[in-house]
Amino acid sequence: MKILISADMEGATGVTWPGDVLPGTPQWERCRGMFTSDVDAAVQGFFDGGADAVVINEAHWSMRNLLLERLDERAQMLTGRHKELSMVEGVQHGDIDGIAFVGYHTGAGMEGVFAHTYLPNSITGVWLNDVRASEGLLNAHVVAEYGVPVVLVTGDDLACEDALGYAPEALKVAVKDHVSRYAAVCRTPARTAADIRAAAGQAAGLAVRHEPVHGGPFTVAVEFDAEHLAMAVTVVPGVERIGERKVAYTSERMYEGIRTFKAVTTIASAAVEEQYG
Repeated sequence: MKILISADMEGATGVTWPGDVLPGTPQWERCRGMFTSDVDAAVQGFFDGGADAVVINEAHWSMRNLLLERLDERAQMLTGRHKELSMVEGVQHGDIDGIAFVGYHTGAGMEGVFAHTYLPNSITGVWLNDVRASEGLLNAHVVAEYGVPVVLVTGDDLACEDALGYAPEALKVAVKDHVSRYAAVCRTPARTAADIRAAAGQAAGLAVRHEPVHGGPFTVAVEFDAEHLAMAVTVVPGVERIGERKVAYTSERMYEGIRTFKAVTTIASAAVEEQYG
């Protein structure tokens, strides 16, 4: 049994405001330890449940946040940017039996701590076939094309609720309860580590590959907070404006869909001007 962990940081234990997740800040340095604790707890739990191998894919910002030296020695970690499938890199190789979304959050325009989709701001909403989409929803459709089930999701309580829509059978662990976008009632790392390890142990039993699910075509719509961003991203082939601040494109497979989404968000990010967006 081989498990892939897609590790994001905004949904980690104790994380509630930008300084907690922005590389180089004192708070980020502190919160890296709690982020690593969440991930390591999942690693240990999956091994408790019978996993033979656990691979972690760093999925936050620079993708260089986790403290490798504090992880269980049985784990392996893919760290760094520029990967074919970004947050779920590694699922495409055909040897993954189950995936965990650790430290996930709700999507742009939703309630939830750090609610966003790929970009920390600028995007006010993303829809997949007319359903408002979080990163979890998008990534779940990608991994389904490789026959890999989502078996565990951790984050705030609303991220766990969101996961009911795209991974109803997965184990969910809320490490904090949403109060506002930048406030939460947080559990301690000792408690969340115990909860995540226990859930991962059970989730290992769900890690059974199934037949690939090709649910396309997929229409992705993205709404920005400024008109010029919608204009800028239409340089991506197939991306068309459907409103003053909104664009859309259609892909037959989510493999292409998520790669196009990455291109759209990269170009939009580059088009944001300091102060005025």
